[in-house]
Amino acid sequence: MASFRQRLLLSELRQQGIRDPAVLDAMNAVPRERFIDPSLSGQAYSNTALPIGHGQSISQPFVVAFMTVALQVTKDHKVLEIGTGSGYQAAVLARLCKMLCTIERIAELGRLAEQTFKDLKISNIKTRIGDGAEGWPEEAPFDRIIVTAASKLAPPVLAEQLKPDGVMVLPLGKSPDQQHIYRLTKTDDTIFTEKLLAVRFVPLISGNNHTN
Repeated sequence: MASFRQRLLLSELRQQGIRDPAVLDAMNAVPRERFIDPSLSGQAYSNTALPIGHGQSISQPFVVAFMTVALQVTKDHKVLEIGTGSGYQAAVLARLCKMLCTIERIAELGRLAEQTFKDLKISNIKTRIGDGAEGWPEEAPFDRIIVTAASKLAPPVLAEQLKPDGVMVLPLGKSPDQQHIYRLTKTDDTIFTEKLLAVRFVPLISGNNHTN
């Protein structure tokens, strides 16, 4: 049944304009039910966001696919993800890139995601508990950066950790009802900005880590 529902979801994603075969293959290969509470497993392949605790959610599959396509990841890329959550977006990206570094502010979510990666034998993900707005200086620079929480402006430190010709995809907006996904492409002397899709994400919070 899970496989059947997954095929139905992929068909729906295609109807919504997701046509990149590598992204669809990655979405097909990652069992979304492993990244949500077992009580919600019946909704694992519904095209909707689901709660994962601590006021956070696992993104709608369409949004995961859309942001992954927008990121333009290739097999030789090193990617930074800000906001691991339960780890679903990271698991999808890990199938497309060389190395994924992912940061989660909420320690319990970060630890659960790390264990899920181990259980699924995903070996090209590095995890960290910390303030995502600070990026990961020790691992920088990155070919690609994805942020899965919204802020008013792109954190400057993240742009600094992006390679020339690098791409960052993130939700930005002055308020929750004004958020859009943006793609930022870094050149030698400027950053080119594209507004892509209206969305609604939890806010990007900077500061001391949650430990609960």
